[in-house]
Amino acid sequence: MQYANNILETIGNTPLVKINHLTKDLPCLVLSKYETFNPGNSVKDRMALQMIEDAEADGRLKPGGTIIEGTSGNTGMGLALAAVIKGYKCIFVMADKQSKEKVDILRAVGAEVVVCPTDVEPDDPKSYYSVSKKLGKETPNSWYVNQYDNPSNCKAHFKSTGPEIWEQTSGKITHFVVGVGTGGTISGVGSYLKMMNPNIKIWGIDTYGSVFKKYHETGVFDENEIYPYVTEGIGEDILPLNVNFSLIDGFTKVTDKDAAIYTQRLAKEEGMFLGNSAGAAIKGLLQLKEHFTKDDVVVVLFHDHGSRYVGKMFNDDWMREQGFI
Repeated sequence: MQYANNILETIGNTPLVKINHLTKDLPCLVLSKYETFNPGNSVKDRMALQMIEDAEADGRLKPGGTIIEGTSGNTGMGLALAAVIKGYKCIFVMADKQSKEKVDILRAVGAEVVVCPTDVEPDDPKSYYSVSKKLGKETPNSWYVNQYDNPSNCKAHFKSTGPEIWEQTSGKITHFVVGVGTGGTISGVGSYLKMMNPNIKIWGIDTYGSVFKKYHETGVFDENEIYPYVTEGIGEDILPLNVNFSLIDGFTKVTDKDAAIYTQRLAKEEGMFLGNSAGAAIKGLLQLKEHFTKDDVVVVLFHDHGSRYVGKMFNDDWMREQGFI
């Protein structure tokens, strides 16, 4: 009989799926690494489990402890699933721009959720960075995850996602395209792929309101680049330690409107019911058209599932309120 001993054993080994319609004007083969097949419906399941296992191994996370993290939702889901199996409590801190579905889903798997305002500086006491750190200090027998700077985040993708992509493409991958938030996925996958073939190009998808693209190009952390944006899960107003800028060949920025519209188009034209960052990723890939040739194999990673965004990008009333349609 073939079965997993618990839900955590189903993490990873997600499929590569060809994109056919949205990429028809590109000369290359475009394949999506389809991470919604993980049990928590996102790529973050991989690093959540890795971070927990590493914290257990070195004693940072003790039996019966409480896991505390600031999350846009998906890392929280991965941590919560592992916590259910392993017997931990969870407290997650989220910004109020995240979808209601994400908050509800985390509560459904037993987590406590604290919601903070989006439109404050990272070091403001009300920001979700500050609140999660404070809770980590004040809660007995707790472990503050800090996915932005936690090296286990990159390690998970170096150990699993990168090797899977290499094997699934028989080493023929020429470009890897992915949205950048904490930096764990692009840095972990990128370091593995460049170890296997230094000529592979690593492209990051950024959003307007985030500092990544300008910092990568100039080395300047420009606070004028920072302003509130709608796109979820990518971009930052800080520089996480997990973003290894030396591995990244370039960034392209995608507008909130384009990200939302292409999230809908993936569902309606490819049958791919995906999250907001997938819309940004595919639009960013299309913006990089001049970098691809007929012999290239381009892999774009799709982070999470459309069920997280039913009240937003998949709701035409919301889209009209935003001025997107």
